[in-house]
Amino acid sequence: MKQTILAVAALVVAAANGAATAQITQKLNLEKATVFLSGAQLESTARVSLSKGENEVRFTNVAGNVNKESIIVGATNGVVVESVTFQNNFQATDNLSPRAKELKDSIEIMGNQKQPVATKITVLAEQITILQANRRLAGENTGATVAELTKMLDFVKTKLEHCINEKYTYEMQLTKMDIRIGLLNRQLEEEQKKSYQPGGQVIVKFFAKESITSGVTVSYNVPGAGWVPTYDVWADDTKSPVKVFYKANIYQNSGVKWDNIKLSLSSGNPTQGMQAPSLNPWYLAFEQPAEPMRRVLFNSAMPGGMDQQEKNLHVEDEAEEDTKAALSNSSMNSHVNVDNAGINTTFDIDLPYTIPSDGQNHLVSIKKYEAPAQYQYLAVPKADKDAFLMAQVTNWEGFNMLPGQTNIFYEGTYVGQGAIDPRNVKDTMSLSLGRDKKIVVRIERDKKQRSVKTIGTNIRETFAYNITVRNTRKETVTIIVQDQIPVSGDKDIVIEDKETSGADYNETTGLMKWAVTLKPNETKAIPFGYTLKYPKGKRLQGL
Repeated sequence: MKQTILAVAALVVAAANGAATAQITQKLNLEKATVFLSGAQLESTARVSLSKGENEVRFTNVAGNVNKESIIVGATNGVVVESVTFQNNFQATDNLSPRAKELKDSIEIMGNQKQPVATKITVLAEQITILQANRRLAGENTGATVAELTKMLDFVKTKLEHCINEKYTYEMQLTKMDIRIGLLNRQLEEEQKKSYQPGGQVIVKFFAKESITSGVTVSYNVPGAGWVPTYDVWADDTKSPVKVFYKANIYQNSGVKWDNIKLSLSSGNPTQGMQAPSLNPWYLAFEQPAEPMRRVLFNSAMPGGMDQQEKNLHVEDEAEEDTKAALSNSSMNSHVNVDNAGINTTFDIDLPYTIPSDGQNHLVSIKKYEAPAQYQYLAVPKADKDAFLMAQVTNWEGFNMLPGQTNIFYEGTYVGQGAIDPRNVKDTMSLSLGRDKKIVVRIERDKKQRSVKTIGTNIRETFAYNITVRNTRKETVTIIVQDQIPVSGDKDIVIEDKETSGADYNETTGLMKWAVTLKPNETKAIPFGYTLKYPKGKRLQGL
């Protein structure tokens, strides 16, 4: 009795002094996600009613895989945030992926369907027991006539046979259900391994000077999200500007459904290191030739059997190895580079979006841009037999583009995929709009002009080619045709008698460019060639 009074007294004290520490459970409303190239920041809000003094609130609807260092909690109306703790909630069921939820529902439905079948099996088992008992009673009943006994036994036999067959049918049905449920459970386990995030919860201690309702904001970063830029590039014709539709493939597997929230896309990546690199002195040293193995001389006059000269050499070798190790360690940082090119850009999307926690790509439109372009054809017959329509786009710098895949549309038709990497573009962005079969390009080797001659100790080998370009379009076009002359990598290989047919020729790279303008149905030929001189008895590589 005394212990009971003390317990009650303790509860009264807790009610008087510590009621403010009673825990409140409050669901957060996810309102915004800032999606980085890798990871995302989620922002949620709630309103909580707080008592005077200390209050502990358990916030639910939180992602499970949270960067704990990134959690920020704010409160209004003068409420003080005293402490913040994150915990996983493994009992949460609202963090399953759509596929996992589907499997879980199927298991529950199948389980509900099992019960009536099991009940029927139980009933049939009871009927079989009764029928078997009646059969024994019929055999023991000597007061009945033979006809009555025969009729009763036939009835029992027929009914018993029917019950046994029906029970077997239901048992087989129940076995199939158990097998199906087992398979579904295995699929659910596999799905949870790859997509399930345990529910999270944030426990916050607040201090309020008086009983009050406070608005609360909770933000944190999660790794299981990101976005990949992609572009639809449209060119209506060779006289119109290029239209670029900037889009994003957004994915998230945070364990929390992004339901009708505001999205912001950032070109930043918080997972990259934020520490700026520094350089240590870069020391140079001559490579030391390998020391020949020295024979150790044993001398009874020297301790350990080693004479003084050998001891000195041994000490010098150790010092040399220590110096090499120090040089190697001190110069390692000079070989480490961190690529933080570009300034972060954020795209705030006005329309609310719903992104399920399924790890799949969900396409979101960002912006539409138009840019002036000049159109020309490019042909490299040595590498490809087709001509490609190219759009030379200017004034693209304000698009804030990132490297990404492109879907190309020309004259209202999808022509294929390409790629954009603004990091490798200067003033003009060159976009390939696909192959144009109406531009016919061929390259042939002129066998008549080819010759191989031996002059003294050298061989002179002459090569000649013809490129033909035909325009079957109804309008005049300009085509940039490219080919090349080999470049010598050895002083004994001489390239002479170069015929470039007026090309823009680069001696260093060997690249030749011709700007060919063709009227409708016009054909032009471009001859070029060169002669190689090299020592007799040697074979050339790369031809």
